Amino acid sequence: MKNRYLKFLLPAVLLLVTSKDLSAQKSTAFQSWAATPPMGWNSYDAYYGNVTEKQFKAEVDVLQKKMLPHGYEYAIIDYCWFNPGPKSWDPDKWVTYDVDHSRGKPGNEFQPMIIDQYGRLLPAINRFPSAAAGKGFKPIGDYVHTKGMKFGIHIMRGIAREAVAQNMPILDSKYKAQDIVNKIDSCKWNDSMWGVDATKPGAQDYYNSLLKLYAAWGVDFIKVDDIASPAYHRGEIDLIRHAIDQCGRPIVLSLSPGDALMGFANHADQNTNMYRISNDVWDRWKDILHIFDMSSNWSPFIGNGSWPDADMLPIGRLCLTGYPDAKKNPEKREHNSFLTENEQKTMISLWCMARSPLMWGGSAVQSPDSSFTLLTNDEILAIQKGSINNHQLYYPHQRSDFPDYRMWTAESKDRKTKYLALFNLKAEPATIKFDLEWEFWKGKYKATELWTREVYDINTNLFESDEIPAHGVRVYKLLSKGTN
Repeated sequence: MKNRYLKFLLPAVLLLVTSKDLSAQKSTAFQSWAATPPMGWNSYDAYYGNVTEKQFKAEVDVLQKKMLPHGYEYAIIDYCWFNPGPKSWDPDKWVTYDVDHSRGKPGNEFQPMIIDQYGRLLPAINRFPSAAAGKGFKPIGDYVHTKGMKFGIHIMRGIAREAVAQNMPILDSKYKAQDIVNKIDSCKWNDSMWGVDATKPGAQDYYNSLLKLYAAWGVDFIKVDDIASPAYHRGEIDLIRHAIDQCGRPIVLSLSPGDALMGFANHADQNTNMYRISNDVWDRWKDILHIFDMSSNWSPFIGNGSWPDADMLPIGRLCLTGYPDAKKNPEKREHNSFLTENEQKTMISLWCMARSPLMWGGSAVQSPDSSFTLLTNDEILAIQKGSINNHQLYYPHQRSDFPDYRMWTAESKDRKTKYLALFNLKAEPATIKFDLEWEFWKGKYKATELWTREVYDINTNLFESDEIPAHGVRVYKLLSKGTN
């Protein structure tokens, strides 16, 4: 009888042991590649999917001088760098065009994209001339690296539809494009790609081939789109995670878009370096309000080389030459950020208190000096780079006031320095009271407000801020003066 039961139990035991061993063998080295939340610049908010090599390099030149000294080290080419645009488009006379193929007009269709013999999309040469002769993004990657910065690209999940149509071979594989495609799982807003069926033989080979190519280009960061929401593509994330770990180059992995799905929080946290917790954030106050709730929900996952990502910072000069729908949507015409200065301070402060990655979206070339001043407040940035125990406060007895303000606190790693951010969400000035006992902070403190540099003595448990502007913030750094 015992042997009969053992016959059925033994395979299950072996499966359990094997699964545990495989889990133990899984690399976690990638977590050290983003030991602090990544900081940099992304082309999307300023250039949509149309940035050219000349424009990108000009941005990098300014970023190196003005932003790199403060920690903004990544320069990222976003959306559809493989799209050469319509026949009539002249990159030297740059205006925004719609990168979605389905919107091409008869007689002005989009030019064909460049795909290598293994079904991998290559940069559009009319936009990135240095990519000619199969060089891809390596010359641009080298340029970024000579500036002391790191190079990133945006990619779409899946495999190019043209590669599937031609059933192109996969590098170092006996399988072809049609063996791995999933045509019922494609992007809803870009029709360049089909999904990849992660259960099919050859799927891993395909993603291995992509990461091998990107590593050869010197890519340090990839933002993978259409993978985190509205559906969480766990299978393809696993393929990408494994491909990065095998490519021989540390490449930070970012998932997009949001809102991220809490049901997959542990998987995202354990396999990526950053993941979007919101849909696209633009320079609208309602978008910033949304991040307060999302950042609070995701605060338990802050740290360990994986970071909840509140999206790019829409500050400075945006939507250069106007986005495709600018005629119908004034928000997409070229403009300086519609957020007030106080709203921009609120956004930067919240992103830093929640330790979100900081990816600036405005044009470094065309933004006003005031944008750089806001983005390079080193004492505010220090919270994003090195604090712990970051969280939003909420107490039931304050519930009636809760819609009107938010409080976030954090500490230095040695717990000697405290950080307190008081956010006024009202459309009129207000003061906010904070009781140190809510956070079990004892003693007396010297407090410095990090935007105004004003200094205060806190000698009692109850601290009341100076007047906070509408939609504004006060961020305090508290240094202990000893116990009572």
